Amino acid sequence: MTRWTLPPEKIPSAWFNVAPHLPKPLEPPLHPGTRQPVGPDDLAPLFPMALIGQEVSTEPWIDVPGEVLDILRLWRPTPLVRAVRLERALGTPARIYFKDESVSPAGSHKPNTAVAQAFYNAQEGITRLSTETGAGQWGTALAFACAQFGLDLQVYMVRASYEQKPYRRVAMETWGGSVVASPVDDPQHPGSLGTAISDAVRDCVSRDDTHYALGSVLNHVLLHQTVIGLEAKEQLELAGERLPDVVIAPCGGGSNLGGIAFPFVPDAAVRLVAVEPVSCPTLTQGRFDYDFGDTEGLTPLLPMYTLGHDFVPPSIHAGGLRYHGDSPLVSALVRDGRMEAVAYPQGKVFEAAVQFARAEGKIAAPEAAHAIRAAIDEALAAKETGEERVILFNYCGHGFLDLSAYDDYLHGRLPDEQG
Repeated sequence: MTRWTLPPEKIPSAWFNVAPHLPKPLEPPLHPGTRQPVGPDDLAPLFPMALIGQEVSTEPWIDVPGEVLDILRLWRPTPLVRAVRLERALGTPARIYFKDESVSPAGSHKPNTAVAQAFYNAQEGITRLSTETGAGQWGTALAFACAQFGLDLQVYMVRASYEQKPYRRVAMETWGGSVVASPVDDPQHPGSLGTAISDAVRDCVSRDDTHYALGSVLNHVLLHQTVIGLEAKEQLELAGERLPDVVIAPCGGGSNLGGIAFPFVPDAAVRLVAVEPVSCPTLTQGRFDYDFGDTEGLTPLLPMYTLGHDFVPPSIHAGGLRYHGDSPLVSALVRDGRMEAVAYPQGKVFEAAVQFARAEGKIAAPEAAHAIRAAIDEALAAKETGEERVILFNYCGHGFLDLSAYDDYLHGRLPDEQG
């Protein structure tokens, strides 16, 4: 057997909160004006109180509302798959497993938090959300979630991705969202997640019926994603594996990485590896400091690894990894030595993605391909030593709407010097 599934009733009924398991407590976010720690009233214009509570919670487990579970059951639990054909192609003694988050309605891990955020906003009487999106995975997920709860949605999509990935926009509009390119005031600017966040926050604070929704970085977002790692733990046991030796995921803001890795943080023997592009090397070359989450300085300052909130990354195809900062939770784990980080150029990433597609038959999103690259390198390292290593990575999304990137790679048009 190479594929392990769980029955719908085995969806985790509580999210795993990694905060109590950090080597030391997180520094608080700071108000952008006063530079003092923010309180609930400071965040109330942006988020419902339930999410604000989750943002600062130190409870080890937080219950998943029944209404959220009902929607998650449309695709969860997701499969755990052993990549035996890839193992054979590599000639490695390592056992490679991946959690297949591409089976969600939006084709990625993003609906795990989108559904929860839409629910809590609707519960508080909010009728409209504003958000940013990079590659479009978050925007499509939130559009799907808003459709489930009857919410309107305005999406500000990074202009480079808006032009590279038109079918993401079509998906968002099909689910009822409205999409514009960001930055809205400079049509010649390629955009960044920082500028798109500024556009979305400015929209939010200008209307009483609107809250802001973020697809990564914040504590409550990564909390909702831990269903991935919790399921994976149980599925690995079904596969006869006690624990993996290494858990790997791509990292832009940290949502899919936290989702699969955080439940393994208490297991000290398990290595945790974040993978990022060399063109946006936040964890590997950034500094740990307080910085704004957006370009214009409208958001609270967060303690995180950052390249600077005015950093504009090259227009690589992995749009979901083009963020100047990282989750404070992920940043703390890297700073304190519990998590590692590596960076790859996009040519090496797509080389791995094509090898994976030809072995396993699955075409990965450029973001997911970063994890595939690292998993292959781990398997090749095991081959050199003869070590029977167990590798788990997060296959966070499919690449069916990213085929232009594969076309560029296959026909020699991919500029590797940009990462």
